[in-house]
Amino acid sequence: MRRFAFAASLVCIVVSAVTCIAQTPTFSESDWPWWRGESRQGIAAANQDPPTTWSETDGVIWKTPLDGHGHGSPILLGDRMYLISADEEQRTQWLICLDRQTGQEHWKTAVHRGEFFRVGDRQPNEKSSWASSTPATDGERIFVNFYSDRAVHTSAVDMKGQILWQRKLCDYQIHQGYGSSPTVYQDLVIASADNKGGGCIVGLDRTTGEVVWRRDRPKKPNYASPIILTMDGKDQLIMIGCDLVTSLHPSTGEVFWETGGATTECVTSTPTDGKHIFTSGGYPKNHVAAVAADGSGEVVWETNTRAYVPSMLQRDGYLYLTLDAGVAMCIEAASGETMWKARLGGTFTASPVLVGDRIYATNESSETTVFRADPDAFDLVAKNQLNGTTFATPVICDGRVYIRVAKIEDDAKRDYLYCIGNGG
Repeated sequence: MRRFAFAASLVCIVVSAVTCIAQTPTFSESDWPWWRGESRQGIAAANQDPPTTWSETDGVIWKTPLDGHGHGSPILLGDRMYLISADEEQRTQWLICLDRQTGQEHWKTAVHRGEFFRVGDRQPNEKSSWASSTPATDGERIFVNFYSDRAVHTSAVDMKGQILWQRKLCDYQIHQGYGSSPTVYQDLVIASADNKGGGCIVGLDRTTGEVVWRRDRPKKPNYASPIILTMDGKDQLIMIGCDLVTSLHPSTGEVFWETGGATTECVTSTPTDGKHIFTSGGYPKNHVAAVAADGSGEVVWETNTRAYVPSMLQRDGYLYLTLDAGVAMCIEAASGETMWKARLGGTFTASPVLVGDRIYATNESSETTVFRADPDAFDLVAKNQLNGTTFATPVICDGRVYIRVAKIEDDAKRDYLYCIGNGG
């Protein structure tokens, strides 16, 4: 036993302290620990039956007002929910903790205070906000990204709302805004800050905030979040944008492979079928593509499709898209062949969420279209309307749908979080 323990210690020393760590935290199916859920692909637990019909007056279990405004989605852990918000008049960016059953606020922590630095005299893009990221959790801490004081920072907050550490990633030249979300892998929290001044992807020790690895990025604006996917027999940290598709070792930041196959500015998070990643972007060209995940650099197929902001879904060899311009689309993942298109109406920023064979897609006017993930034809289930605007991606857990909606009240914008369920 001693000999084995000593050998294991040597392995830890040789591989480095980065890899002598606990496994990536796992969660129950009723939790939603980071952007796009535990699967990191927008796929909710299939063994639930969330409602397919609701309105402003029907199906609402609770609706709670939020201080400030933001476009970030909530995360769910146990009986609590966490999301970020910002109030420009109070010059404050918050992490807010809510009770999952009632929507009641448990605590609100001011993560940053200070001037909101603009480009010219306005927020650069109406699709952006000063709180557009989704938090992440390891079960013991909540991690948040904010643009503040002309830089991007990642912070860790404990379960009682106390700030444990803050780390500046890099200076940030704001262009369209900032909205990249952190993610957790093994003992790291990983965050990115691509921008015109030269960005970075950083792996931070999630206990201390110390930099474990750092990789500099091109001097180009980009808005995608780092996503960890298991492909070609290993975990790969994928980052798209800056005209590149980049695969890194998530524990060390080592480059597995890097190739063209993405546009300059990307927003979406890539899904996978285990062999390919599927990238999309909208500037300077429209673009959806399949890139082999084996390091060959092969772009298997590419289409001239404008899928700029909402992320895609992959199910059983087919991609399902909600295009910015209000069109739903199904593409065969292996070939890029379009199976069908259908007009949903409105403009989309939020990404769709898959539950079993149902897709929930919410447009900017807070209308949610529910349709089947069926490659043969578009199969509409229902359309549901709330009052206000929605830019944040909904979260679906335990048979409930959580939607962040902004309303204009007394000439001011006010956010609400809705909890929608059967029997509400």
